[in-house]
Amino acid sequence: MQIQLTDAGKRFRFDWIFRGLSYAFQPGQRYALLGPNGSGKSTLMKVLSGHLSLSKGKIAFQENQGVLEPEQVYRRVSYAAPYIELIEEFTLAETLDFHIRLKPLLPGFSPEQLYELLDLPRARHKELRFFSSGMKQRVKLALAVCSDTPVLLLDEPTTNLDVQAVAWFKRLVETYAGERLLVIASNDPGDLELCREQLSILDYKK
Repeated sequence: MQIQLTDAGKRFRFDWIFRGLSYAFQPGQRYALLGPNGSGKSTLMKVLSGHLSLSKGKIAFQENQGVLEPEQVYRRVSYAAPYIELIEEFTLAETLDFHIRLKPLLPGFSPEQLYELLDLPRARHKELRFFSSGMKQRVKLALAVCSDTPVLLLDEPTTNLDVQAVAWFKRLVETYAGERLLVIASNDPGDLELCREQLSILDYKK
């Protein structure tokens, strides 16, 4: 799937977060979205995911020579970010079951494989409110990367992860991201090693 931005801009009240952004995110490419904290990376990621509308310009989600309707986009995009909340009252088992009903896993990938991948053997029947911030982030990343969607958006993916979990995340992306369109918003040089193209939000703050 391709995401095409044309003269795109987003503002809150009188402040432009970005504007004049024309860019095509191509299928199979990996993009690093750069910019200091508070510069608008997360705002652009929310636009790319379909969660926010533009204040100016256009965004088009194109697949198989056709343009997707807005209500179709969420099924084609996986999105993980520290600020996206999980349902705290759900156990890990309930969380995985709920998610899979909305978005199927990658072809040939079973729920049991997802449990093994998370490597949280004692947490299957524990409510998420008792998880550490790092454990929650692992769940978010695994659900996003292992869902069968052509677009994968990861905002500050290594937030709350320790050194071993960061290594786990990189293996996760290299093993399961495949040839999907991947966008990672981050200032961590380690995260950016996973990407081939770079886009700076600062170039569109006029």
